[in-house]
Amino acid sequence: MARGNGKSEVEPQDLDINHELPAADDTSSSEDQITETAQTTISEQQSELQKLRAERDSLVDRLARLQAEFENARKRAAREQHEFREYAIADAVKALLPIMDSFQRALQSGSQAGEFHSGVELIYRQLQDALGKLGVTPIPAKGEPFDPRFHQAIEMVDSNEVKDQHVVDELQSGYKIKDRLLRPAMVRVARNTR
Repeated sequence: MARGNGKSEVEPQDLDINHELPAADDTSSSEDQITETAQTTISEQQSELQKLRAERDSLVDRLARLQAEFENARKRAAREQHEFREYAIADAVKALLPIMDSFQRALQSGSQAGEFHSGVELIYRQLQDALGKLGVTPIPAKGEPFDPRFHQAIEMVDSNEVKDQHVVDELQSGYKIKDRLLRPAMVRVARNTR
C-alpha cells in the first residue's frame, strides 16, 4: 500500500517469507552426493586400473613364456638339423663296411702276389682315409678289455695267455662315426681258467 509521503512501503504480508531458501543441510547433502559419486567413480577407475594392470602383467608373463618356448624350439631345431647333418652319412657308410671287411680278408690271405697285393693295400688305405675324413673310426678290439657297448662277444675262449675278460681275437672290425656306434666289433673273449 502506498502512503502519502510518496514512499511505498512494503507490508510484511506482501513479502513471501515462506519462500524457501536452500537449507544448510540440503547444500551439504548435495556436496556429499557429489563427493560420494566422485569417490565411487575414483574407486571404479582404480579397480579398472588394477584389473588392467593384472591383465597386462599376465600378458607380459605369457609373452615371456612364449618367447622362451620359441627360443627353445629354435635351438632344438638347430641341434636336430646339426645332428642330422652329422649322422646323415651313417647309412651310406654302413653300406661300405662289408667292402672294408673284404679288403681286410684279401690283405690277410696267404697270397702275396706283389703288385696285386700292393694295389689292394693302396685301395684299402684310400678307403680308410676317406672314411676317416667323414668321422668314421675303427673300434680297437684285440687285447682290449671287453666292452659290451662296442664289442659283440661271439665266443668265450679258455685262455691263460690273455687277461680275463679281454678280447683274444677280432673276427670283424667295429666302427663308429664320431661318438655313434655304426657296428660293434665281433670278438672272441678270454676266460681264464686259473
